[in-house]
Amino acid sequence: MNSFYKDKVVWITGASSGIGEAIVQELSSQGAKIVLSARREKELKRVKTENKLTDSNCLILPLDLENYNSLNKFPSKVIKKFGRIDVLINNGGISQRSLAHETSVKTYESLMNVNYFGNIALTLAVLPLMRERSTGWISSISSVAGLFGVPLRTGYSATKAALTGFYEALRAENTDAKIKVTLVYPGFVKTQISNNALKGDGKKQGKMDHVISNGIDPNECARRILNAIAGEKLEVIIAGPRENFGVWLHKFFPTLFARFIAKAKVT
Repeated sequence: MNSFYKDKVVWITGASSGIGEAIVQELSSQGAKIVLSARREKELKRVKTENKLTDSNCLILPLDLENYNSLNKFPSKVIKKFGRIDVLINNGGISQRSLAHETSVKTYESLMNVNYFGNIALTLAVLPLMRERSTGWISSISSVAGLFGVPLRTGYSATKAALTGFYEALRAENTDAKIKVTLVYPGFVKTQISNNALKGDGKKQGKMDHVISNGIDPNECARRILNAIAGEKLEVIIAGPRENFGVWLHKFFPTLFARFIAKAKVT
C-alpha cells in the first residue's frame, strides 16, 4: 500500500474527524499529497498540524456538502496546487437517530443533500478531470445501513443505498476510461457519528450510542479502506460479527432477517 499512495494526490471529505481523520493519519507517512475537506476549517488545520503535514504536501479546502451547488468550484483549486487529482475519497456525511413518523421531511432533505447530492456533486466535478487523464480512483464511504434498512435510520439508509446505485452505474460507464470505483460499507465504527446524528427535528442527538462506543477502531477501518482502494476492490464490508451476520441473513434468509432487525440493538 505504501508505494501505491506515494506522490498521489488524495482528496478526502469529512477529514476533520472520525474515519476521514483516521485516513489522513494513515496516509501521512506514505508520501501522499493530501487535500483535506470538511466544514470546520479550524479542525482541518488541527488535523494538518497533528499529522505533521506541510504546505508542500497538504491543501486545506473547507466546504459544505449540503451546499452541493457550490462544489464544482473546488477541483480547480486542487489542480492549481497539485496539478491533478488521483484519488477522491467521499467520506463526509451525517447519520440519523429517529423514528420515521417522528422525522420531518426537512430532516430527510438534509440527510439526502449531504450524504447523496453533496457526495455525487463532488464526484461529478472531479470526474471529467480523471476522464481526461484516463486514470483515477473514486471511493464512496457508504454503510452497512445502505445494504439493508436499519431502524432509526430510515433516511440515512436511503441515502447510503442511493450511493450504491449511483456508483455501481458510474463504474460501468467508466470502465474504458480506467477509473476505478470502490464502495465501502462500514458497520459500527468508534467515531462521533452518533453524537452528530440528526434527530427527527433536525437537531443533533448529542450522545454516543453503546454500539458505536464498542465499534471498530477508526484507524483499522481507515487501513482497510486504503487497502481496498489500492487493491482496486469493487467493494469492501468493514464490520463486526453482528453486522456481518446481518448482511448474510438479509441476503439468504430475508424473512428471518426481518424478525432479526426488528429486535436488534442498534443504538
